[in-house]
Amino acid sequence: MTIIDGKKISDEIKLEIKTEVDELLAKGYKRPHLAAVLVGNDGGSITYVNHKVKACEQVGFKSTLIKFNDNITQHELLECVKKLNNDSDIDGFIVQLPLPVHIAECVIIEAIDPKKDVDGFHPENFGRMSIGLPSFVSATPFGIVELLKRYKIPTNGKHCVVLGRSNIVGRPISILMSQKGIDATVTVAHSRTENLAEVCKSADILIAAIGSSEFVKANMVKEGAVVIDVGTTRIKSETTSCWKLYGDVKFDEVAPKCSFITPVPGGVGPMTIVSLLRNTLLAAKNKKCL
Repeated sequence: MTIIDGKKISDEIKLEIKTEVDELLAKGYKRPHLAAVLVGNDGGSITYVNHKVKACEQVGFKSTLIKFNDNITQHELLECVKKLNNDSDIDGFIVQLPLPVHIAECVIIEAIDPKKDVDGFHPENFGRMSIGLPSFVSATPFGIVELLKRYKIPTNGKHCVVLGRSNIVGRPISILMSQKGIDATVTVAHSRTENLAEVCKSADILIAAIGSSEFVKANMVKEGAVVIDVGTTRIKSETTSCWKLYGDVKFDEVAPKCSFITPVPGGVGPMTIVSLLRNTLLAAKNKKCL
């Protein structure tokens, strides 16, 4: 059993990005600039955005963090998006999800300029990705594919089961895994799937993105499977004031059956951030027509 080290791979990619940024600066181009909009005080979102800001510093990007209270109106947030769309110094930006319930996430996502949509959530980018055209690919699915490639995990003809059907992870990764060059046979499973445990157990590659802490147990995984755990559920400790991060997979129980498995934390999470950086670099290069 091999534990897939997302932190190690992400550090390698950060170095590659920094090298490219240094080359751009040497040619007289400005630093790539990533902005992040954070609404409210969700602990997971705050931690994640802070990691993104730190990652920008590591690769030589300029970063801007814009914070709002959770009582901001949808109109006010749309005005912020419009301002960022029109700011020529900003190459790409994200609006951190989830948003407060009174704000329609789809409205905000669709208001973002697709050329600056480095999260890859805009319908234009999703559509282009789905038919194999150049686009910004959602950061988490892009990171998963990169992990499989860098660990040289065979995907051609393999049965991949994607557990979860969200627009952020489940749907895009199911499309990517079936595209030419990866060539897996994909099944999308979810909470209404009959015989769910048996479907999961049929997978050569199981991607768990259902958002339910330790949902996948050993009886749902076949011997030798590759298991990619996308889950990030924060649960407060019963004995301390700290929070602990749990994946969708019961790691200690499942890991002995796997050929490869990602841990939580330290697996897919770091790859999501570095994929966002890659999209931002691409946005900067596209704008400069390099």
